[in-house]
Amino acid sequence: MTEAYIPYGGYWSTPFAKWQGTLSHLNSVELAAHVAKDELDKREINPADFDMAVLGITVPQHKSFYGAPWMTALMGAERVTGPTVTQACATSARCLQNTAQEIGETAESALVVTTDRTSNGPNVYYPNPLAPGGTGTSENWVLDSFGHDPYAKVAMVGTAENVARKWQISTEEQHDVVAQRYEQYCDATADNHAFQRRYMRLPFEVPDQKYRKTVATMTSDEGVFETTRDGLNKLKPVLPDGTVTFGSQTHPADGNASMIVTTREKASAISSDPKVEIRLAGFGQARTDKALMPHAPVPASQRALDNAGILLDDVAAVKTHNPFAVNDIVFCRETGYDIIKMNNYGCSLIWGHPQGPTGLRAICELIEELVIRGGGFGLFNGCAAGDSSMAAVVEVRDAA
Repeated sequence: MTEAYIPYGGYWSTPFAKWQGTLSHLNSVELAAHVAKDELDKREINPADFDMAVLGITVPQHKSFYGAPWMTALMGAERVTGPTVTQACATSARCLQNTAQEIGETAESALVVTTDRTSNGPNVYYPNPLAPGGTGTSENWVLDSFGHDPYAKVAMVGTAENVARKWQISTEEQHDVVAQRYEQYCDATADNHAFQRRYMRLPFEVPDQKYRKTVATMTSDEGVFETTRDGLNKLKPVLPDGTVTFGSQTHPADGNASMIVTTREKASAISSDPKVEIRLAGFGQARTDKALMPHAPVPASQRALDNAGILLDDVAAVKTHNPFAVNDIVFCRETGYDIIKMNNYGCSLIWGHPQGPTGLRAICELIEELVIRGGGFGLFNGCAAGDSSMAAVVEVRDAA
Protein backbone atom coordinates (compact mmCIF):
# COMPACT_ATOMS: atom_id res chain seq x y z
CA MET A 1 0.00 0.00 0.00
CA THR A 2 2.94 2.34 0.47
CA GLU A 3 3.29 2.48 -3.33
CA ALA A 4 0.01 4.40 -3.74
CA TYR A 5 0.19 8.18 -4.05
CA ILE A 6 -2.24 11.05 -4.52
CA PRO A 7 -1.26 13.97 -6.75
CA TYR A 8 -1.56 17.27 -4.94
CA GLY A 9 -4.78 18.86 -6.17
CA GLY A 10 -5.93 15.55 -7.65
CA TYR A 11 -9.14 15.51 -5.61
CA TRP A 12 -12.33 17.50 -5.33
CA SER A 13 -15.70 17.68 -3.64
CA THR A 14 -18.98 19.37 -4.28
CA PRO A 15 -20.48 21.35 -1.45
CA PHE A 16 -22.87 19.16 0.49
CA ALA A 17 -26.59 19.87 0.21
CA LYS A 18 -29.15 19.32 2.94
CA TRP A 19 -31.72 16.52 2.95
CA GLN A 20 -34.35 17.18 0.23
CA GLY A 21 -32.37 20.24 -0.79
CA THR A 22 -30.72 21.64 -3.90
CA LEU A 23 -29.23 18.35 -5.16
CA SER A 24 -32.20 16.12 -4.37
CA HIS A 25 -33.47 15.99 -7.97
CA LEU A 26 -30.26 14.55 -9.45
CA ASN A 27 -29.17 10.93 -9.90
CA SER A 28 -26.03 10.81 -7.75
CA VAL A 29 -24.04 8.68 -10.24
CA GLU A 30 -24.83 10.99 -13.13
CA LEU A 31 -23.96 14.05 -11.05
CA ALA A 32 -20.65 12.56 -9.87
CA ALA A 33 -19.68 11.70 -13.45
CA HIS A 34 -20.64 15.20 -14.60
CA VAL A 35 -18.53 16.82 -11.88
CA ALA A 36 -15.56 14.46 -12.38
CA LYS A 37 -15.46 15.07 -16.13
CA ASP A 38 -15.37 18.83 -15.61
CA GLU A 39 -12.73 18.62 -12.88
CA LEU A 40 -10.49 16.38 -15.00
CA ASP A 41 -10.91 18.74 -17.96
CA LYS A 42 -9.71 21.61 -15.75
CA ARG A 43 -6.62 19.58 -14.93
CA GLU A 44 -6.14 18.58 -18.58
CA ILE A 45 -6.48 14.89 -17.68
CA ASN A 46 -8.16 12.54 -20.13
CA PRO A 47 -10.57 10.20 -18.24
CA ALA A 48 -9.73 7.45 -20.72
CA ASP A 49 -6.12 7.43 -19.47
CA PHE A 50 -7.04 5.78 -16.16
CA ASP A 51 -6.40 2.05 -15.81
CA MET A 52 -9.36 1.61 -13.51
CA ALA A 53 -12.05 3.38 -11.57
CA VAL A 54 -13.77 2.68 -8.27
CA LEU A 55 -17.29 3.87 -7.52
CA GLY A 56 -18.36 4.17 -3.90
CA ILE A 57 -22.11 4.46 -3.36
CA THR A 58 -24.48 3.33 -0.60
CA VAL A 59 -27.93 4.49 -1.73
CA PRO A 60 -29.11 2.83 -4.98
CA GLN A 61 -30.02 5.12 -7.84
CA HIS A 62 -31.87 4.44 -11.07
CA LYS A 63 -29.56 2.28 -13.25
CA SER A 64 -26.83 2.16 -10.58
CA PHE A 65 -26.77 -1.63 -11.00
CA TYR A 66 -24.28 -0.87 -13.81
CA GLY A 67 -21.97 0.80 -11.31
CA ALA A 68 -18.49 1.99 -12.16
CA PRO A 69 -18.59 1.06 -15.89
CA TRP A 70 -21.68 3.26 -16.34
CA MET A 71 -20.07 6.10 -14.41
CA THR A 72 -16.86 6.03 -16.49
CA ALA A 73 -18.83 5.79 -19.74
CA LEU A 74 -20.70 8.96 -18.78
CA MET A 75 -17.30 10.63 -18.41
CA GLY A 76 -16.16 9.51 -21.86
CA ALA A 77 -13.92 6.71 -20.57
CA GLU A 78 -15.71 3.86 -22.31
CA ARG A 79 -12.85 1.36 -21.84
CA VAL A 80 -12.27 2.00 -18.15
CA THR A 81 -13.88 -0.33 -15.62
CA GLY A 82 -13.60 -1.30 -11.99
CA PRO A 83 -15.57 -2.28 -8.89
CA THR A 84 -18.49 -0.64 -7.17
CA VAL A 85 -18.02 -0.53 -3.40
CA THR A 86 -20.68 -0.27 -0.71
CA GLN A 87 -19.70 -0.28 2.97
CA ALA A 88 -22.04 2.21 4.57
CA CYS A 89 -20.13 5.12 6.12
CA ALA A 90 -16.77 3.35 5.65
CA THR A 91 -17.18 3.37 1.86
CA SER A 92 -14.62 6.11 1.17
CA ALA A 93 -11.82 4.55 3.19
CA ARG A 94 -12.61 1.12 1.73
CA CYS A 95 -12.48 2.53 -1.80
CA LEU A 96 -9.04 4.02 -1.11
CA GLN A 97 -7.72 0.79 0.42
CA ASN A 98 -8.98 -1.34 -2.47
CA THR A 99 -7.46 1.08 -4.95
CA ALA A 100 -4.13 1.26 -3.11
CA GLN A 101 -3.86 -2.52 -3.30
CA GLU A 102 -4.23 -2.35 -7.09
CA ILE A 103 -1.60 0.32 -7.71
CA GLY A 104 1.64 -1.25 -8.85
CA GLU A 105 -0.05 -4.60 -9.30
CA THR A 106 -2.88 -4.37 -11.85
CA ALA A 107 -3.09 -0.61 -12.38
CA GLU A 108 -0.91 2.49 -12.45
CA SER A 109 -3.58 5.16 -12.23
CA ALA A 110 -7.09 5.00 -10.79
CA LEU A 111 -9.97 7.36 -10.21
CA VAL A 112 -11.97 6.95 -6.99
CA VAL A 113 -15.45 8.48 -7.18
CA THR A 114 -17.71 8.47 -4.12
CA THR A 115 -21.27 9.74 -4.28
CA ASP A 116 -24.64 9.49 -2.59
CA ARG A 117 -28.04 11.10 -2.46
CA THR A 118 -29.77 10.33 0.80
CA SER A 119 -32.70 12.46 -0.35
CA ASN A 120 -35.51 10.59 -2.10
CA GLY A 121 -33.96 7.21 -1.34
CA PRO A 122 -35.62 4.15 -2.87
CA ASN A 123 -38.45 2.23 -1.30
CA VAL A 124 -37.71 -1.45 -1.86
CA TYR A 125 -40.20 -4.30 -1.95
CA TYR A 126 -38.96 -7.86 -1.34
CA PRO A 127 -41.39 -10.55 -2.58
CA ASN A 128 -41.97 -13.56 -0.35
CA PRO A 129 -43.96 -16.33 -2.06
CA LEU A 130 -44.07 -18.35 1.19
CA ALA A 131 -45.73 -15.59 3.23
CA PRO A 132 -49.51 -15.50 3.72
CA GLY A 133 -50.98 -14.48 0.39
CA GLY A 134 -47.49 -14.15 -1.03
CA THR A 135 -47.12 -10.77 0.65
CA GLY A 136 -43.55 -9.53 0.83
CA THR A 137 -41.80 -6.95 2.97
CA SER A 138 -40.66 -3.44 2.13
CA GLU A 139 -38.23 -0.89 3.47
CA ASN A 140 -37.22 2.70 2.95
CA TRP A 141 -33.55 2.20 2.11
CA VAL A 142 -32.32 5.28 3.96
CA LEU A 143 -34.72 5.88 6.83
CA ASP A 144 -35.15 2.25 7.85
CA SER A 145 -31.39 1.71 7.79
CA PHE A 146 -30.88 4.71 10.08
CA GLY A 147 -33.60 3.48 12.36
CA HIS A 148 -32.75 -0.17 12.93
CA ASP A 149 -29.65 -2.36 12.97
CA PRO A 150 -30.95 -5.89 12.25
CA TYR A 151 -28.28 -7.44 14.48
CA ALA A 152 -27.86 -4.92 17.30
CA LYS A 153 -31.62 -4.17 17.29
CA VAL A 154 -31.12 -0.44 17.86
CA ALA A 155 -31.18 2.75 15.84
CA MET A 156 -27.96 4.59 15.05
CA VAL A 157 -28.71 7.12 17.76
CA GLY A 158 -29.15 4.23 20.18
CA THR A 159 -25.52 3.23 19.70
CA ALA A 160 -24.49 6.78 20.57
CA GLU A 161 -26.58 6.66 23.72
CA ASN A 162 -24.99 3.34 24.68
CA VAL A 163 -21.54 4.89 24.35
CA ALA A 164 -22.63 7.99 26.29
CA ARG A 165 -23.92 5.74 29.05
CA LYS A 166 -20.86 3.49 29.21
CA TRP A 167 -18.35 6.35 29.20
CA GLN A 168 -20.52 8.72 31.27
CA ILE A 169 -20.71 11.40 28.58
CA SER A 170 -23.20 14.17 29.34
CA THR A 171 -25.23 16.35 26.99
CA GLU A 172 -23.20 19.33 28.16
CA GLU A 173 -19.90 17.69 27.20
CA GLN A 174 -21.31 16.78 23.80
CA HIS A 175 -22.48 20.35 23.24
CA ASP A 176 -19.05 21.67 24.18
CA VAL A 177 -17.61 19.60 21.32
CA VAL A 178 -20.31 20.72 18.87
CA ALA A 179 -19.68 24.39 19.61
CA GLN A 180 -15.96 23.92 19.04
CA ARG A 181 -16.49 21.94 15.83
CA TYR A 182 -18.71 24.72 14.47
CA GLU A 183 -16.00 27.30 15.17
CA GLN A 184 -13.51 25.10 13.32
CA TYR A 185 -15.89 24.87 10.37
CA CYS A 186 -16.13 28.68 10.35
CA ASP A 187 -12.34 28.79 9.96
CA ALA A 188 -12.80 26.92 6.66
CA THR A 189 -15.44 29.36 5.41
CA ALA A 190 -13.50 32.49 6.38
CA ASP A 191 -12.13 34.81 3.68
CA ASN A 192 -14.74 33.72 1.15
CA HIS A 193 -14.26 30.00 1.88
CA ALA A 194 -10.50 30.22 1.27
CA PHE A 195 -9.72 26.85 2.84
CA GLN A 196 -12.61 25.01 1.21
CA ARG A 197 -11.72 26.43 -2.20
CA ARG A 198 -8.45 24.51 -2.00
CA TYR A 199 -10.43 21.35 -2.80
CA MET A 200 -14.10 22.28 -3.25
CA ARG A 201 -15.80 23.49 -6.39
CA LEU A 202 -17.25 26.91 -5.45
CA PRO A 203 -19.51 28.36 -6.62
CA PHE A 204 -21.16 25.13 -7.76
CA GLU A 205 -23.61 25.35 -10.63
CA VAL A 206 -26.42 22.83 -10.15
CA PRO A 207 -27.70 21.36 -13.43
CA ASP A 208 -31.16 20.22 -14.35
CA GLN A 209 -31.85 16.50 -14.74
CA LYS A 210 -30.87 16.58 -18.42
CA TYR A 211 -27.65 18.53 -17.75
CA ARG A 212 -28.60 21.19 -20.26
CA LYS A 213 -28.92 24.25 -18.05
CA THR A 214 -28.13 25.54 -14.58
CA VAL A 215 -31.10 25.64 -12.21
CA ALA A 216 -29.34 26.81 -9.03
CA THR A 217 -25.97 27.91 -7.70
CA MET A 218 -24.50 26.72 -4.41
CA THR A 219 -22.04 29.11 -2.79
CA SER A 220 -21.43 26.96 0.29
CA ASP A 221 -22.62 23.83 2.08
CA GLU A 222 -26.37 23.78 2.49
CA GLY A 223 -27.95 22.78 5.78
CA VAL A 224 -25.31 24.02 8.22
CA PHE A 225 -26.96 25.82 11.12
CA GLU A 226 -25.35 28.71 12.92
CA THR A 227 -24.43 27.17 16.23
CA THR A 228 -24.05 28.86 19.60
CA ARG A 229 -23.70 27.44 23.07
CA ASP A 230 -26.91 29.20 24.14
CA GLY A 231 -28.77 27.68 21.21
CA LEU A 232 -27.47 24.21 21.99
CA ASN A 233 -28.53 24.57 25.63
CA LYS A 234 -32.16 24.89 24.53
CA LEU A 235 -32.19 21.51 22.76
CA LYS A 236 -33.69 18.45 24.41
CA PRO A 237 -32.41 14.87 23.94
CA VAL A 238 -33.92 12.99 21.01
CA LEU A 239 -34.69 9.89 23.06
CA PRO A 240 -36.42 9.84 26.47
CA ASP A 241 -33.81 9.85 29.24
CA GLY A 242 -31.12 10.25 26.57
CA THR A 243 -28.22 12.66 26.10
CA VAL A 244 -27.92 13.08 22.30
CA THR A 245 -29.75 16.09 20.85
CA PHE A 246 -30.34 17.08 17.25
CA GLY A 247 -27.43 19.47 17.72
CA SER A 248 -24.97 16.78 18.76
CA GLN A 249 -25.52 14.57 15.71
CA THR A 250 -25.02 15.11 12.01
CA HIS A 251 -27.69 15.52 9.33
CA PRO A 252 -28.24 13.50 6.12
CA ALA A 253 -26.98 15.20 2.97
CA ASP A 254 -26.28 14.84 -0.76
CA GLY A 255 -22.99 15.30 -2.63
CA ASN A 256 -19.90 13.67 -4.07
CA ALA A 257 -16.12 13.64 -3.74
CA SER A 258 -13.38 12.10 -5.90
CA MET A 259 -9.65 11.41 -5.74
CA ILE A 260 -6.90 10.21 -8.08
CA VAL A 261 -4.68 7.40 -6.76
CA THR A 262 -1.60 6.48 -8.74
CA THR A 263 2.12 5.72 -8.69
CA ARG A 264 4.68 8.10 -7.27
CA GLU A 265 5.94 9.04 -10.72
CA LYS A 266 2.50 9.70 -12.19
CA ALA A 267 1.41 11.62 -9.12
CA SER A 268 4.37 13.94 -9.51
CA ALA A 269 3.65 14.41 -13.21
CA ILE A 270 0.05 15.57 -12.73
CA SER A 271 0.38 17.29 -9.35
CA SER A 272 -0.52 20.96 -9.16
CA ASP A 273 2.64 21.32 -7.04
CA PRO A 274 5.22 18.58 -7.70
CA LYS A 275 7.12 19.60 -4.55
CA VAL A 276 4.26 18.18 -2.44
CA GLU A 277 4.14 14.39 -2.16
CA ILE A 278 1.11 12.59 -0.69
CA ARG A 279 1.30 8.91 0.22
CA LEU A 280 -1.37 6.50 1.41
CA ALA A 281 0.56 5.08 4.33
CA GLY A 282 -1.79 2.56 5.96
CA PHE A 283 -5.31 1.38 6.67
CA GLY A 284 -7.12 -0.35 9.51
CA GLN A 285 -10.52 -1.84 10.12
CA ALA A 286 -12.25 -3.00 13.28
CA ARG A 287 -15.57 -3.96 14.80
CA THR A 288 -16.38 -3.07 18.37
CA ASP A 289 -18.86 -4.53 20.86
CA LYS A 290 -22.48 -4.88 19.83
CA ALA A 291 -24.42 -1.58 19.67
CA LEU A 292 -21.38 0.59 20.52
CA MET A 293 -20.72 1.90 17.00
CA PRO A 294 -19.08 5.28 17.91
CA HIS A 295 -16.33 3.37 19.74
CA ALA A 296 -15.23 1.37 16.68
CA PRO A 297 -12.82 4.04 15.33
CA VAL A 298 -10.58 3.54 18.36
CA PRO A 299 -9.35 0.01 17.47
CA ALA A 300 -9.52 0.76 13.73
CA SER A 301 -7.21 3.75 14.18
CA GLN A 302 -4.71 1.71 16.15
CA ARG A 303 -4.57 -0.88 13.38
CA ALA A 304 -4.07 1.82 10.74
CA LEU A 305 -1.24 3.36 12.77
CA ASP A 306 0.35 -0.08 13.23
CA ASN A 307 0.05 -0.72 9.50
CA ALA A 308 1.74 2.59 8.78
CA GLY A 309 4.47 1.86 11.33
CA ILE A 310 3.85 4.97 13.42
CA LEU A 311 2.40 6.01 16.78
CA LEU A 312 -0.43 8.42 17.48
CA ASP A 313 2.23 10.81 18.85
CA ASP A 314 3.67 10.91 15.31
CA VAL A 315 0.41 12.23 13.86
CA ALA A 316 0.19 15.93 13.05
CA ALA A 317 -3.56 16.06 12.36
CA VAL A 318 -6.62 13.90 13.02
CA LYS A 319 -9.85 14.05 11.06
CA THR A 320 -12.97 12.05 11.87
CA HIS A 321 -16.31 11.14 10.43
CA ASN A 322 -18.23 11.88 13.60
CA PRO A 323 -21.98 11.42 13.13
CA PHE A 324 -22.25 11.98 16.88
CA ALA A 325 -20.23 14.21 19.18
CA VAL A 326 -19.64 11.17 21.37
CA ASN A 327 -17.39 9.75 18.61
CA ASP A 328 -14.71 12.35 19.25
CA ILE A 329 -15.13 12.20 23.02
CA VAL A 330 -14.70 8.44 23.31
CA PHE A 331 -11.76 8.49 20.88
CA CYS A 332 -9.95 11.04 23.01
CA ARG A 333 -10.89 9.34 26.27
CA GLU A 334 -9.45 6.04 25.03
CA THR A 335 -6.33 7.35 23.25
CA GLY A 336 -5.42 10.45 25.24
CA TYR A 337 -5.52 12.62 22.11
CA ASP A 338 -6.34 16.28 22.68
CA ILE A 339 -9.91 16.86 21.53
CA ILE A 340 -9.09 20.52 20.85
CA LYS A 341 -6.48 19.57 18.23
CA MET A 342 -8.64 17.37 16.00
CA ASN A 343 -11.05 18.21 13.17
CA ASN A 344 -9.62 21.58 12.28
CA TYR A 345 -11.54 23.25 9.43
CA GLY A 346 -14.66 21.15 9.94
CA CYS A 347 -16.09 17.64 10.02
CA SER A 348 -19.20 15.70 9.11
CA LEU A 349 -20.81 16.50 12.46
CA ILE A 350 -21.24 20.02 11.06
CA TRP A 351 -21.23 19.82 7.26
CA GLY A 352 -23.45 16.77 6.96
CA HIS A 353 -23.31 13.15 5.95
CA PRO A 354 -24.08 11.88 2.43
CA GLN A 355 -22.57 8.51 3.51
CA GLY A 356 -20.39 7.36 0.59
CA PRO A 357 -18.43 10.60 -0.01
CA THR A 358 -18.29 11.78 3.61
CA GLY A 359 -14.93 10.19 4.43
CA LEU A 360 -13.30 11.24 1.16
CA ARG A 361 -14.15 14.88 1.71
CA ALA A 362 -12.66 14.61 5.19
CA ILE A 363 -9.46 13.16 3.73
CA CYS A 364 -9.29 16.00 1.20
CA GLU A 365 -9.43 18.42 4.13
CA LEU A 366 -6.87 16.38 6.06
CA ILE A 367 -4.41 16.60 3.17
CA GLU A 368 -4.86 20.36 2.86
CA GLU A 369 -4.37 20.85 6.60
CA LEU A 370 -1.14 18.85 6.44
CA VAL A 371 0.06 20.96 3.50
CA ILE A 372 -0.61 24.13 5.49
CA ARG A 373 1.30 22.64 8.42
CA GLY A 374 4.27 21.88 6.18
CA GLY A 375 3.71 18.12 6.05
CA GLY A 376 3.45 15.16 8.38
CA PHE A 377 1.20 12.20 9.02
CA GLY A 378 -2.57 12.51 9.19
CA LEU A 379 -5.10 10.06 10.59
CA PHE A 380 -8.68 9.70 9.39
CA ASN A 381 -11.24 7.50 11.11
CA GLY A 382 -14.96 7.03 11.03
CA CYS A 383 -17.59 4.63 12.33
CA ALA A 384 -19.95 2.67 10.09
CA ALA A 385 -23.05 0.50 10.27
CA GLY A 386 -22.62 -2.80 12.06
CA ASP A 387 -20.50 -1.32 14.88
CA SER A 388 -17.58 -1.18 12.47
CA SER A 389 -14.98 1.34 11.39
CA MET A 390 -12.24 2.02 8.90
CA ALA A 391 -9.25 4.29 9.37
CA ALA A 392 -6.57 5.59 7.02
CA VAL A 393 -3.16 7.20 7.46
CA VAL A 394 -1.83 9.65 4.87
CA GLU A 395 1.59 11.25 4.75
CA VAL A 396 2.35 14.64 3.22
CA ARG A 397 6.03 15.39 2.64
CA ASP A 398 8.44 17.25 0.41
CA ALA A 399 9.16 15.35 -2.77
CA ALA A 400 12.70 14.03 -2.83
